[in-house]
Amino acid sequence: MANTASDVQHPLNAGRLDHIPGEDGWPVIGNSLEDLRDPRAYTRRMLDRYGPVYRHKLFFHEQVSLIGPEANEFFLLDREQALSSEQGWMPFLKDLFPRGLMLLDFDEHRAHRKIMTVAFKTPAMKHYCERLNLGVPARIGTWGQAGRFRFYDAIKALTLDMATDAFLGMKPGGQSAKVNTALSDMVAASVALFRYPLPGTLYGRGVAGRRFMIAFLGDLIAKRRGGAGRDTFSLLCNAKDEDGNSFTDQQIIDHMNFLWMAAHDTITSSVTTLVYELGRNRDWQEKLAAECDTIGGEHLDYDDLGRLELVDYAFKEAMRLNAPVPALPRMTVRDTKFGGYALPKGTLVGISPTFVHRMPELWPEPDRFDPMRFSPDGGVRDRHKYAWVPFGGGAHMCLGLHFATMQAKIILFHLLRHWRIELDRPDYEAHFQIMPLTKPKCGLPVRLVRRS
Repeated sequence: MANTASDVQHPLNAGRLDHIPGEDGWPVIGNSLEDLRDPRAYTRRMLDRYGPVYRHKLFFHEQVSLIGPEANEFFLLDREQALSSEQGWMPFLKDLFPRGLMLLDFDEHRAHRKIMTVAFKTPAMKHYCERLNLGVPARIGTWGQAGRFRFYDAIKALTLDMATDAFLGMKPGGQSAKVNTALSDMVAASVALFRYPLPGTLYGRGVAGRRFMIAFLGDLIAKRRGGAGRDTFSLLCNAKDEDGNSFTDQQIIDHMNFLWMAAHDTITSSVTTLVYELGRNRDWQEKLAAECDTIGGEHLDYDDLGRLELVDYAFKEAMRLNAPVPALPRMTVRDTKFGGYALPKGTLVGISPTFVHRMPELWPEPDRFDPMRFSPDGGVRDRHKYAWVPFGGGAHMCLGLHFATMQAKIILFHLLRHWRIELDRPDYEAHFQIMPLTKPKCGLPVRLVRRS
């Protein structure tokens, strides 16, 4: 959305946002409770009342929301380098996931990202593919024997164990349960309204989880340096750029903490949504199962991932319906502008993938599961490039997006070839918690029925 100097509305006082339409909400907490209760409904109300650029107060911070695909493009491409991801996330994550790749900016971000790419190049991806194919089938088999079970809990445990294997090169078990608790507590604490780490509080548990992860990972680094391990942790312990720069121990810990969280929490959310929709749309479940059968063999080889075209469409549609990361923040580090409004330095701004992914202006029948939206004939070429941003975009495009897609395809391949997904009843409706990460409040009870 282009602006000219004459279009831009400037604040009366530098650093204030009174020139931007919006509301303050309740004293201190602003509109936090309304947003937590139903982020999409809240965003629709604000958009309809104030337009695609509006100010409000959430989680004790006055901020500006930018809504729509043009806003996503402005925000993610950041052509002026005016938006800091680190400063945007720090109010929420400073005690939980500081200094992960997502919380670095500009030259520092590029330097760290360059070193980290070794963990997602083809040799590493092929290794992860082998490990996933070995671990996933047996776990799915236990689900089939369990009768009715909560899918979200089961897939969360599976993805944690697979991350333990592929990312750490360790067999699941032992510390896995403690790691799962620590990471879950850290994520939950990111939206705590009371943000002082008192023991037993939501925020206190999150900070304690980070302390556990620092100690857990710190004890392993010396054992991995100089080794030949092919897991992500070993690769990061030994990675160097062309100038010989490598990560410090603390940098390795910070990057692993963030990668581990992103690798299992986001895929858990997206695969859960997909399984829910396949349980409600049996025709699509059978289409994907038939496509998986065309692969042949008991494993999904790395070179065959591209053949699962319908699975790919369905996974993308699941991430459209429920963006795994519902909102993204940035802080302006210099004066900038968008949509006719000046955004002074020091302004917290944000976009809402979870809302834009269901805007009827962009997606006909936005609540309907329709994977063909992502086919060449389904409008994907005509749709705004930034109408769908589950992996972000620009310099901060998710480094592990191909790993996430590969993991989802391997899980669906082993699940659908041998099992049918059944919900509690055909008209079962799950209600999803959106913040801080999307998940079904009910845990999604399902049962698997073996295919004949």
